[in-house]
Amino acid sequence: MTENLLTVANLSAVSDREDGVPVLRDVDLTLRPGEVRGLVGESGAGKSTIAKAILGILPRTVRITGGRIDFKGRDLLVMKPRDLRNIMGSEIALIPQDPQTALNPARRIGFQLADGLRLKRGMSAKIAEARALQLLADVQIRDPDRIMKSYPHQLSGGMRQRVLIAAAFAVDPQLVVADEPTTALDVTVQKEILRLIRRMQEAHGTGVLFVTHDLGIVAQICDSVTLLYAGKVIEEGPVRDVLETPQHNYTKALIAAGPRYDRPDAGLEPVPEAVFRELRQEIGID
Repeated sequence: MTENLLTVANLSAVSDREDGVPVLRDVDLTLRPGEVRGLVGESGAGKSTIAKAILGILPRTVRITGGRIDFKGRDLLVMKPRDLRNIMGSEIALIPQDPQTALNPARRIGFQLADGLRLKRGMSAKIAEARALQLLADVQIRDPDRIMKSYPHQLSGGMRQRVLIAAAFAVDPQLVVADEPTTALDVTVQKEILRLIRRMQEAHGTGVLFVTHDLGIVAQICDSVTLLYAGKVIEEGPVRDVLETPQHNYTKALIAAGPRYDRPDAGLEPVPEAVFRELRQEIGID
């Protein structure tokens, strides 16, 4: 049996800003090497909180109250800060949501890519620059020489996101956390970026935790999915099983509420209030 790359076990957290309101409720999920797992839920479901906990960037107002986050058998929650810094950006990488704010506006693209390679891989400036140029070609950027010399504001949103994908895979990480990386993009560019992430993931054999609110995106790129509501796992499993034969009424209602590409004339059905009442009762929310 393949050992899990990532195991989140009984992870619980509260918001001190909201007088100890739970934001994660005994969350369990696993990710195998080379697997793409979708972490999906509406706003406030806890998906970004899980991602930030893995990356060690939780805000001070969110406090972990129990559980483990094991990466290759090491609990990230009790790791020394120095050891955690060594892992982040090398073994674990992030594709952020907003490429506009993630890139340094005062630095050329080539410098930003090469600087990360020098820092994390100890490459010389010349070798790092050559590697950065190849990475831009790998993410299907035309004229990578020109892009190397460009500033972020000179690129489109889709091009900036390609740069961030290149940066995430630059050091061959074993885990990439993709935090809604297509949210700021139009539908056409979104499809291109999803195909690119999948292609890079397969080429590098990387495990990807893909955070999204869109089950349609999950269907396109993910192997498995974990569905959250109010910080609790509602359903999880292989994507085909969950989307074709959902077990929970909330999952069924979400699927019915989304557009169907195979039935473009079908109307959308809002999630019934009865489903939310059932969820709140199940979770124990007043």
